Amino acid sequence: MSNSFRNTWCNSPDHSWNPSRRDFLFVGLVGMLGLTLPRAVRAEAKPGRKLDGKAGQAKSVIQIYLPGGMAHQESFDPKIYAPIEYRGPLGHVKTKVDDLFFSENLKQTAQIADKLTVIRSMTHGEAAHERGTHNMFTGYRPSPALNYPSFGSVISHEFGPRENLPPYVAIPSQPNPYAGTGYLSSAYSAFSLGSDPANSGFTVRDLRLPSGIDDKRFEQRRSMREAVDAHFSALEKSDALEGMDSFYHRAYSLISSEKARDAFNIDKEPAKLRDEYGRNTAGQRMLLARRLVESGVRFVTLTYGGWDHHDNIARANASNMPPFDQAFARLIRDLDERGLLDSTLVTVTTEFGRTPMINRTAGRDHWPKVFSIAMAGGGIKKGFAYGTSDATGSEPDENPLTVESFAKTVYHQVGIDAEKELMAPGARPIEIVDGGQVVHDLIA
Repeated sequence: MSNSFRNTWCNSPDHSWNPSRRDFLFVGLVGMLGLTLPRAVRAEAKPGRKLDGKAGQAKSVIQIYLPGGMAHQESFDPKIYAPIEYRGPLGHVKTKVDDLFFSENLKQTAQIADKLTVIRSMTHGEAAHERGTHNMFTGYRPSPALNYPSFGSVISHEFGPRENLPPYVAIPSQPNPYAGTGYLSSAYSAFSLGSDPANSGFTVRDLRLPSGIDDKRFEQRRSMREAVDAHFSALEKSDALEGMDSFYHRAYSLISSEKARDAFNIDKEPAKLRDEYGRNTAGQRMLLARRLVESGVRFVTLTYGGWDHHDNIARANASNMPPFDQAFARLIRDLDERGLLDSTLVTVTTEFGRTPMINRTAGRDHWPKVFSIAMAGGGIKKGFAYGTSDATGSEPDENPLTVESFAKTVYHQVGIDAEKELMAPGARPIEIVDGGQVVHDLIA
């Protein structure tokens, strides 16, 4: 803050009190709260275009990402009739949908399969982790010329905040560079929690008042900020100043709103429900995701586990899959019981699948030609399997689903026209998704 501004304010006869120099050091909210919160709530609301009568049913999205490349054979597409070297070491379970089987460690998910759409024909050509991840977070193949925004950042850009909450939240933090804003402003980045909700004593770093600041002092500083803004506005009318006023108002609203702070307070969930989700990383992240979308967050992304199972896939899957199975099944039931499933789109994705044959170390290697993902809620069909892979899980057999078509379908369900052009650096208009089409066969 400049001396000229400080003197103008302190000597002004228009105000009934004159804060000290020390008080002025605390006027800026950025200095008091840090950078993560302000950048997350800076976004201005911009309505998306409706596409048709079924577009926009999803009011929120929970993106569950399983990094490393989950094997389709050991999850949603077991090859129960294939030779053992393709079938792999695990058995299978029958689901609640006729003729639909999952791998043996998805027992609880099998019981809610009637609420899911399983896609067994996802395909792209990127066998490197970072490139496959880029595909699944942005709907674009990587380009050396341009960084593309993630689903969460685009939704933040198009719709802005709701209920004094950040529009885009990452649990526990932004999981990779491709979950970021790309060519969009950093204002549309994810609000990161700073710690894991599975940890004891979990708190969100930017929702706590700084040490030594109680509610009374916080409100005094808020009043001081409003007075400063009013003085500036009287001196100079400007869209930029009005935008900053709106930005600070939202930041103050988040930290001062009991409802907003409660949205992140997982300790308010009943102990029994927390146990049912699982007192582990998968369970508590998914429970918090449900709590956030119920409170008004538009897009929540979370990761769980490591699925790069080149060695001993049976042992690795037996460690990773049961906590996911328990948490995911409970999440879908929980959303359904609360009447939120129809308005919340849940996706389970990964960067690619695994090789058709078991390798020499009893694992599977990278395989982007075909893999499986799952979707639920948000106007997506229930109890449905879309597409197939061939008998050995090597390639799509029916209805291959590209990254672009998947992305366009997600955007359609939240009410965004993915052919809309956003402005990239250099005033270049770039479509939100280039290519592909909305897959209406996935939509209820």
